[in-house]
Amino acid sequence: MDRDYFYKKMQGEGHTDYEIYLNTRRLLSCQSDFEELCNGDELQFQIVHQIQELLMKLLAYTLMDIDAYIQTENTNRILTLFKRVYRLQEKMIHLFSLLDTMSPKEYLEIRLKLGGGSGLGSPGFRTLFEMGKPLWESFKSNYLDNHDLTVQKIYDDAYSHSDAYVVAEALADYDELFQRFRYHHLQHIQRSIGLGSKSLKGRPVQLLEKGLNHRFFPDLWEIRNKMTDRWTSDYGEVRDSLNR
Repeated sequence: MDRDYFYKKMQGEGHTDYEIYLNTRRLLSCQSDFEELCNGDELQFQIVHQIQELLMKLLAYTLMDIDAYIQTENTNRILTLFKRVYRLQEKMIHLFSLLDTMSPKEYLEIRLKLGGGSGLGSPGFRTLFEMGKPLWESFKSNYLDNHDLTVQKIYDDAYSHSDAYVVAEALADYDELFQRFRYHHLQHIQRSIGLGSKSLKGRPVQLLEKGLNHRFFPDLWEIRNKMTDRWTSDYGEVRDSLNR
């Protein structure tokens, strides 16, 4: 197979309307040239991470739209856009299955070229991490405060499966999927370099496990604890077996 021929072929000429609109010449030149790759997996490593950055860009853009619709209490549009958010998050998670096809040996060869880089330097991740607080503030102001509601009321005291409740659950789904992404990232690191090793910044990789305890909307998770504790106080912590 003529590798030079097919390398040029896959870059395209950049002349068709399709290529011009999508800026494919620039897009397909964002990866290292073939002769610069340290092994056969480095191209995959670069492309998967670039795809994740693009997905996070679209995810953040969609969350900004959701925030605007929360401020006008357009519940139907919020729920529709959250469907897109969840599918983007699922794609981000699934991409780790591609990275898991690398051997630890090949990953360490790529690692030599990363400098001090790590996933914590991702602009997409950092942006999404900061968006949780303003999203919650918008929800609280518009769906709760404006209607004299609290999380306790919409989930328990005045539960009616209201708009406030379904939007709160949409936020919880987003929060949960973000944590699944972090979990799969951690599992990929364990598979590639182990969790007992150190990161490229010299910190134990195990520190990443602490991130699994982070929640964007802790009030939505704490209400479940409170409701269960109240139920337990009413009906008992230990229940009789159904066999009795």
